[in-house]
Amino acid sequence: MKIGIQDFFSDILAAVYGQFASADLSIIHEFEPPPTGGGHQFLRAFWKQVEIRGFRVENNRVSRTTRACLFNSYNFRESRLRRTRRDSTLYVHRVDGPIDVYRGRDDGTDRGIYSVNQQFADKTIFQSSYSMEKHLELDMEFKKPEVIMNAADPDIFHSSGRGAFSRDRKTRLIASSWSDNINKGAPVYQWLDEHLDWKQYEMTFVGRSPVQFRNIRMVPAVDSYRMAELFRTHDIYLTASKNDPCSNSLIEALTCGIPAIYLQSGGHPEIVKQAGAGFEVVEQIPSLLDELVNDYKNAQARISIPSIQEVSEKYLKVLELI
Repeated sequence: MKIGIQDFFSDILAAVYGQFASADLSIIHEFEPPPTGGGHQFLRAFWKQVEIRGFRVENNRVSRTTRACLFNSYNFRESRLRRTRRDSTLYVHRVDGPIDVYRGRDDGTDRGIYSVNQQFADKTIFQSSYSMEKHLELDMEFKKPEVIMNAADPDIFHSSGRGAFSRDRKTRLIASSWSDNINKGAPVYQWLDEHLDWKQYEMTFVGRSPVQFRNIRMVPAVDSYRMAELFRTHDIYLTASKNDPCSNSLIEALTCGIPAIYLQSGGHPEIVKQAGAGFEVVEQIPSLLDELVNDYKNAQARISIPSIQEVSEKYLKVLELI
């Protein structure tokens, strides 16, 4: 991969600075300001938990004292990882995807991730069993893989203060996507826009969509705090994304106390378990919604999402920091 002259000198400075800095854990990931996708959200929450435990964390460099390095998918410059490589540091690769399957086109991204894994990783963390098994189907066996599901930041995503569910009003549905890729479920939402009983339901879509809706309220992408507020004012999360390895939005919605209707695809069933229902064709959704409304309190009580504390502890064990 070609890099510019500024990136070259930035990598050199990171490597030099690492000779004098001090840290326990390095996170190699190019963070972007919110609102952004799930990887940024999870790694921020994980970073916060690691520091709460008293570990020193650095970003995009590896210091002389760094015991472990967590590098994320392909969201970094390989040149930086190469220049900051230390034999005394354990390198763990956090992987999702397969991204080419998720995006619906093969542009070599997954093979690139696999190549980096084989060159640099001592261990691998997959975010779902689906993700690990799908890579194996594609003849990509990653270094010492383990599966650890994501978790949401409890300071932002929680169920405290949410209103009680009531059948005396319209049931409030919500869906979200930061991408307008057609595989994020736009045809399903368009069908619902045309066929759902709007005397019984109302629906909000947050983010970007390649189609416009007549009955579904559209809200532009928002930051995590506003997203959590929206989750807490709705009753059911609906996701129709295909081959999504571990949807952070789905995890965040469940953490805010709302059951889900989901496409039977990717890692969705692993996340929701008994706290909702899956569909294979869009025509199943109205009846599944009716069933979920009738069993709402029980479905809500069956929500079972690991906490960020539990997930962080699993990560720290793989990173051999505890």
